Formats: sequence, structure tokens, C-alpha cells
Amino acid sequence: MTKKYHVAVLGATGAVGEQMIRTLERRNFPVEQLTLLSSARSAGKEITAFGKTHIVKEAKPDSFEHVDIALFSAGGSISKQFAPEAVKRGAVVVDNTSAFRMDKGTPLVVPEVNEADIKEHQGIIANPNCSTIQMVAALEPIRQKFGLTKIIVSTYQAVSGAGAQAIEELRTQNEAYLKGEELIANILPCGSDKKHYPLAYNAIPQIDKFTPNGYTFEEMKMINETKKIMHDDSLQVAATCVRIPVDMGHSESVYIEVEASGVTVEEIRNVFVNAPGVILQDNPDEQLYPMASTAKGKFEVFVGRIRKDLNEDRGFHLWIVSDNLLKGAAWNSVQIAESLIQLKLV
Repeated sequence: MTKKYHVAVLGATGAVGEQMIRTLERRNFPVEQLTLLSSARSAGKEITAFGKTHIVKEAKPDSFEHVDIALFSAGGSISKQFAPEAVKRGAVVVDNTSAFRMDKGTPLVVPEVNEADIKEHQGIIANPNCSTIQMVAALEPIRQKFGLTKIIVSTYQAVSGAGAQAIEELRTQNEAYLKGEELIANILPCGSDKKHYPLAYNAIPQIDKFTPNGYTFEEMKMINETKKIMHDDSLQVAATCVRIPVDMGHSESVYIEVEASGVTVEEIRNVFVNAPGVILQDNPDEQLYPMASTAKGKFEVFVGRIRKDLNEDRGFHLWIVSDNLLKGAAWNSVQIAESLIQLKLV
């Protein structure tokens, strides 16, 4: 008989939390008991999952009594408050915020890339940034076969990455634009920054606040997380992160340089034929390439537009797309939970 687990979802009413619950259902995760938690403001809501109606409860330290696996997606400050409490009570926390990602003792995991790092956990496993996850999942098979020395990425990130309120604000702006009305912006590019700009019919080259070096926190997350996940501090990584008016699905234009010389486009394509969690969509003659609209609702990372750089023999360009709420968040978290079970760590 398959062992079943007490699973908690913190942030159950948010965009990612909802997807975590649906992903647990889609994967037929061995759930014996499901505890749904949120802030006091959202407590009391009803969510149907696994054929039952669950009442969302306000998160408190003792909410994690007897919980085996806790999936967190309620903001960094909430994770810092409750993750230690959950661990103290015996739960393994899979945290989808940036709270613990760069902590030395916390594994930062994309199962297709560094599943073994899970074994080093001390109660908390960090889920990387959504844009980092899809990129490293696609690039790891190349790195394994040909080596990797440089990554330059420009992202085209969906509004859902900024949360449910940002999705609603974009919808309101779209309606206002079509009516010729003023576009009201209160959230993007970053709720805590001084100015806000409408995303409707726009592209905003800022995600999160700027750091003193001119890069945003989102860009620095991609840079630092990629090196940590791939265990390579010498890897050269640069990022420019842009928000676009798409609801779901992050797209990335990625330039890489491999260690090996004389590698062909066909050899790069062949790497993806059996790559875990990656689907190749690359046929220019048939206009086949990944798009946010076709990646929506799917677990995989899609790769296409593979071409050799015209000046650098070791350089290649790729286009990488994935559903940011699934592989970029909920599915990667549930995947980590599945790995915990498979590796007999819970």
C-alpha cells in the first residue's frame, strides 16, 4: 500500500497556491490530509480539492503540527516567519519565495538539474525564481554534453509572475485602452517602488527594484541562482528582465557559449530529444517554435529557434518558453515533493 502524506499549502488562495493544489491533484499526489493556509484576510474561503471541500485557515505556528510536506508561496516575509516553525514541528518545507534561496545550507533545486542536492536539506528546500527554472532546465543537458561558459538572457515575462492583482490590473487597463480611457497603474513594475506604469500595450524593462549595480533584483536572482544550481561560480551570466502583457508563460531569448568547439546546431537539437522535462519545438520551415500561448497549462519547458552565432563558433541562440505558474513555480515545487518521496527523505 502506497504511503500517504499530510501536505500543507501556505498561500493557498494566491495564483501560485491555487496551481499547487491543482498540480497535486493532476499528479495524483499521495495526500492523506490536505491543510490549506493563508493570511487572516483570506481565511474562511472554501476550496475544493481531491473531491472534498476544504476551509482555508489562518496560518499559525501550530498549523504545521503533524504536517509531512509544506508547500510555501505566500511571500518572503511569511516564509521567514513560518518555515522555521514548520521545520521545528517535523515538516519539510518547499519554499517558493526568495527568502532562503541563497542561504548556504538550503538546497536550491530544479529536479532535472540537481535533484541530488535535495539530500542536503536541513528542513527547507528552495524553489528557484520562475525565469531561472526554465532556463537551467533547458541549458543543463547542453552543459552536460558540451560544457557551458557564458549565458546572456533577455526575458519576456508574463504578468502572472507579479500575482493575481497584477493580472486583474492588466485586464482593467486593456479595457480602458480600448475605450480610450486613462490607464491606471498601481502595481507594476514593482509595488514597492516609487513609480508605476501601465503594462497594457507596453513592455516594462524592470522587474523588482534596482540594485546599486544597475541590475534589478530579478536579474540578480537569475544570475546568482543559475550559478548555485549548476554549482559553477565561474559561469558568466547576465540578464535583462522585461515584463510584457501576456497572462501566462515566460519567454526567454538566450545566448550561450559552450566549451567544446565545432558543435553544430543539429548536435544541440539532438541533446533535447531525450532531455527530461524539455520538449524541442524547432522547425523554421513549418514556423514551429515555442510560444507562451501554447506552453500555457503544460508542465514542460519548450525550446526552439536554435541557431549558431554568426561570429562566435562556440555561440548559440535559443528561445525558451514555459508556464511560469507551473514549471516556474507550482509544478517544480510538487516535483521536489515527489523527489523527497522517491529519495525516501520524508
